[in-house]
Amino acid sequence: MAAHPDVRGFFDPATHTITYLVSDPQTGQAAIIDPVLDYDAASARTSTGSIDAVMAALREAGLTLAMVLETHAHADHLTAADHLRRSEGVPIGIGERITAVQSAFGPLFDARDVTHDGAVFDRLHADGDTFPLGGLEVQVIHTPGHTPACVSYRIGDALFTGDTLFMPDYGTARADFPGGDARTLYQSIQRLLALPDETRMFVGHDYLPAGRTDVRFQTTVGDQRAHNIHIGGGVTEDAFVAMRQARDATLKAPQLILPSLQINIRAGAMPPPEPDGRRFLKTPLNVI
Repeated sequence: MAAHPDVRGFFDPATHTITYLVSDPQTGQAAIIDPVLDYDAASARTSTGSIDAVMAALREAGLTLAMVLETHAHADHLTAADHLRRSEGVPIGIGERITAVQSAFGPLFDARDVTHDGAVFDRLHADGDTFPLGGLEVQVIHTPGHTPACVSYRIGDALFTGDTLFMPDYGTARADFPGGDARTLYQSIQRLLALPDETRMFVGHDYLPAGRTDVRFQTTVGDQRAHNIHIGGGVTEDAFVAMRQARDATLKAPQLILPSLQINIRAGAMPPPEPDGRRFLKTPLNVI
């Protein structure tokens, strides 16, 4: 029988993101997956209310934070990974192909402080890597398609998919970002759907499709294989690619894509200060 980690999800209504607190019931060792740093676009102010709530729950449960795991460099919210690294002294892990994302977006923002080797992250995970979380084993599954750097994390009977798959009634991730590819996304999803039916699946967002008002973020591999509106029921690769490309052509850029990416390729660190001590985000014109 697969190990059964404790999982608690924290929904951020501003970005529809779920941050996960995952722990080993035997040792109390915990990981936080895809932490959110609050950002008010009108005032360009960051705050930590969302991640503070996660940490309060961690401490109330008597858990010990061991690591932060990112499924990818998000384009829809700022990450609180660096905040946790500085406040809790824990490492940040991400897929090793983050280097491709840094190479694509660093020049866009003239981010000369960002090296394209992933060095700002503490651990770069390759497909098939495993490492311990207390008495549990974390397995890394490279799932590109949404971005070239996306990974999913399998921890016992729990699978964390980031943006690769959403709830069955919402579907799948877009594949039109630089380095994204619908055919690659299809192939990545098939790897996840090959896992045992009973595997618990935790998705990265819930956008509340028409007709549903309650937030959901847990499903199973079996439910996705049978009922996902984009990929379930044996949809062919060509049909999926045609659907995904047509749908992506209608989508607007995420609202926070410009601040998110230039922070997230830095693992959540702010841009370096100007001589007067102030820090600035850059907004390239006519490029998105």
